[in-house]
Amino acid sequence: MIHDARVQPLRPGEAGRRGFVLLWVQASVRVRDNHALEYAVQEASRLDLPLVAVFGLTPAYPEANARHYLYLLEGLRDLRQGLAERGIPLRVALGTPPEVALQAAQEGAALVVTDVGYVRVAREWRAWLAGRLTVPLVQVESEAVVPVRVASPKLEVGARTLRPKLHRLWHEYLVPLEPRELRRTTTDWALGLDLHSPAAQVSALPVDHSVPPGAEEGGEHAALELLEDFVTRKLETYHLRRSDPTVDGSSRLSAALHYGHLSPLTAALAAREHPGPGTDTFLEELIVRRELSFNLCTYNPAYDRYEGLPAWARATLEEHAGDPREALYTREELDAAQTHDPYWNAAQRQMTRTGRMHNYMRMYWGKKVLEWTPTPQAAYETLVWLNNRYEQDGRNPNSWAGLDWVFGQHDRPWARRPVFGMVRSMTAAGLRRKFDADLYARQWA
Repeated sequence: MIHDARVQPLRPGEAGRRGFVLLWVQASVRVRDNHALEYAVQEASRLDLPLVAVFGLTPAYPEANARHYLYLLEGLRDLRQGLAERGIPLRVALGTPPEVALQAAQEGAALVVTDVGYVRVAREWRAWLAGRLTVPLVQVESEAVVPVRVASPKLEVGARTLRPKLHRLWHEYLVPLEPRELRRTTTDWALGLDLHSPAAQVSALPVDHSVPPGAEEGGEHAALELLEDFVTRKLETYHLRRSDPTVDGSSRLSAALHYGHLSPLTAALAAREHPGPGTDTFLEELIVRRELSFNLCTYNPAYDRYEGLPAWARATLEEHAGDPREALYTREELDAAQTHDPYWNAAQRQMTRTGRMHNYMRMYWGKKVLEWTPTPQAAYETLVWLNNRYEQDGRNPNSWAGLDWVFGQHDRPWARRPVFGMVRSMTAAGLRRKFDADLYARQWA
C-alpha cells in the first residue's frame, strides 16, 4: 500500500502521455518495498508509458571515499539486475545527481518520480531539479516507516516525545507493499557505467582511495541475507545481547538501511512475525530512534554543526571548556588509535578495519574524544571527521543524531562533572560493569 501521505508533488502539473516516466533513484536503492519505485510503476502503467530509471554518481559527494563508493556500487549492481527483471532499465551516469536527472528527463520524460533522503544535500538536489524541470516532479517517501512530517510537525526534544506519536501511527503504515505490474517496457535506454565489477569501477573513480573496503558487502541481496540471519538467529535475544560488543548480538543492518539497500518496512514486517521482547527492542531502535534522527535532520537546519546542539548543552560545555583534561590527543593520534585507553583504541580499530563500530562503544568513543580535546567545538569537528571517514553508515541522519547525542542532543542535563558540565559522561569503569571490556580490547588488539 502506498499511503497518500508518502507522496508529495515538488513540481505540480499534469503528466504527459508521450515519452516515458523517469524514476530518479538516490535514497532507495532496492526493488523490494520501495514506495517510490512502485508509485512510478503505477503511474507509468496509468499513462501507458515505459518506465526508466537513472542514478547520478558524483565522485564529489562530501567526505565519501572508496569504502563508501564500493558499498554504493554493489547496491547499484543489484538494483540494475532487479529492475531489469521487471523491464525497467537503470542508467548510472557520472555527474552531479540532479544534473544527471535533468539531462535524462530532457530526453522525453512525461513525469519524474524520486525518493526521499533527509540530509541537506539531498533536499537541495531535489529543490534544484524541481526548479528546472518542465514536467511534474513527485517525491515518494520510503525510508521512514511513518512519513516524517506525519509523525511530527516540529523538532522533537527526544525519543520520549516522539515515541507516543509514532506508536499511535506505525501500525497504520506497517503494511505490505505489493509490486505493481508494468504494462509497457523499453530497451531504448543507455545504461551508462558497467556495474559488473564494482571494485574495478571504484578503482577508476577520482575519489579518496586511502580507506580500504569494509567488512561487509553492499547490495540488496546481501542486506536480505543479513536480515534473515538476524531474525532467525539473534532477534529472540536481541534485548539481552545487543549492548555487549564481545558477542555477535547486534543486527548489523545500519549500513544496509543507510544506503537504501534494505527497507525499514521489510525489516519491521520480518521482525513482527516473531513477537517478544527482542522484537520490541528492535522496533524501538528501527522506528523510534532511527526516525528521531530523520526528525532532527528535517527540522534542525544546523543538525550537522556544533551550533545545532541544544542551548543548555552548549552553555554547560563552554562553561567547562577550560577544565583540566586527563589527556589531550591530536587528530592523528586518535586516527591511529594511540591513546592510553585500550577500550577506546579497540573501538577505533574496529571502525577503521570493518567500517562499523558497536553502538555501545560508539557512545563511549564519542564521549572520550570530547574529554580528550581542548574545546567542545574541536571535539565535534574531530568526531565528524573520524566517523564520516571510516563508518560505512557515516554522513546519514543516524550518524548525525548519534554524534550530536555525545554533546547532549536528545538527552537531558545530568549531575555536573569536570569537562562535561551537565552533559552525560561515560567511564571505563562503566564499560567493565556492563560487559567484559578487557575481552573486547583483546578482540581488537
